[in-house]
Amino acid sequence: MDEGIYDRLLERLRGFKTVSVAFSGGADSALLLAAARDTLGDRVLALTAVAPYMVRQEVADALALAGELGVRHQLVELPMAEGMDDNPPERCYLCKRALYGQLIAVAQAEGFAPVLDGSNVDDLQDYRPGLRALGELGIRSPFLECGIGKAEVRRLAKALGLPTWRKPTNTCLLTRMPFGRKVTMETLQRIEEAERLLLARGYDWVRVRCHGELARIEVAAGSRARLLDEADAIIAGLEALGFRYVTLDLRGYQLGSMNVPG
Repeated sequence: MDEGIYDRLLERLRGFKTVSVAFSGGADSALLLAAARDTLGDRVLALTAVAPYMVRQEVADALALAGELGVRHQLVELPMAEGMDDNPPERCYLCKRALYGQLIAVAQAEGFAPVLDGSNVDDLQDYRPGLRALGELGIRSPFLECGIGKAEVRRLAKALGLPTWRKPTNTCLLTRMPFGRKVTMETLQRIEEAERLLLARGYDWVRVRCHGELARIEVAAGSRARLLDEADAIIAGLEALGFRYVTLDLRGYQLGSMNVPG
């Protein structure tokens, strides 16, 4: 473990009497929650948002990991935020503004303010309008404050024995749709089931981008040949979910490939 980086993180966290951690169950928030627990003990509350456009398995993973860490944990249910029905370029801002506003309210009511999130310095290189909402709401991001990037997050998580150290980055289901596309529960469920089908076949780094009736599959470069070998079964599975066309993106898995506004 890079003890210097981790010590710097712990020292930052010692400045809080209590905290709530926005906990998705991913690599970033899991490390932040573990570090907060190591520093503050039972003065930590994990808060996991549950919204219609979030992957259900991620919520289940968050519940399990919070239990393993022995941290008090609450689910915070949220509706689709106003203005997000057509998946606008500012959806991340609208989502984070509503989501973290609710997390702040819960944290204050439970006596576990402020709210921390696991944004890291690599997030600054992507199109992340949600970071503006965090700044407006006064959300603290210890990884940003300590200059910690994704590679450091994974190294520290591995050293701490966290099962999330190599977990693929996940995002909400809206990131699988083009900006300006009408959002329906049917579409969200179709995307989630399509990715679940591929995950069940062993494709860890995967996205199914939904362009209406067309599914554009992204997998890790090393998995493309295998996917082509299994194409008939995958096509049948996705057609059964309602897709008419199934394609493989030759560029492979790309984090945020639909994040550039038109």
